[in-house]
Amino acid sequence: MTEKPKQRLAGDPSEKEEIERIIRVDHAGEFGAKRIYAGQLAVLGKSKYASTIQHMAEQEEKHLNFFSDAISDRGIRPTALLPIWHAAGFALGAATALMGPKAAMACTVAVEEAIDEHYQSQLERLPESENQLKQSIAEFREEELEHRDIGLEHDAEQAPGFEVMSFFIKRGSKLAIWLSERV
Repeated sequence: MTEKPKQRLAGDPSEKEEIERIIRVDHAGEFGAKRIYAGQLAVLGKSKYASTIQHMAEQEEKHLNFFSDAISDRGIRPTALLPIWHAAGFALGAATALMGPKAAMACTVAVEEAIDEHYQSQLERLPESENQLKQSIAEFREEELEHRDIGLEHDAEQAPGFEVMSFFIKRGSKLAIWLSERV
């Protein structure tokens, strides 16, 4: 049985607009992730966790470079919210790191779980004509899941208030995604 293509409704973004949104929001997300790790490193940069956080930061930098190139190559407007994500990402990373390494890892777990859902949804929506973009998002998704697993291996779930912190960080991440697609 073949699937019927999803019917576009009035007000739905065109395929081109949808792809622009995907690239815009992923650029913003990777920018925010880079800033979260910068905040964590500012606090934990001399601790035994520094090399682990640095490893994740380097992968986020690679993701950001890919989406920065896509923004430039395709002439896509980045989100106007980058200055906010610059400050908010660093503040989130630093604040959770100040609560301790387990809280920093809890932050990583929560953000990466939200990103996993986000990237999976994009992979399901992207057309086959965007194979390179799909492959890159799939690769980045695997690395984000690696970050989540690293956080879990470093006792993220033992952070004080893990469930509450995770809930609010995931909600904030999802709000940032929604806003960055549109603004």
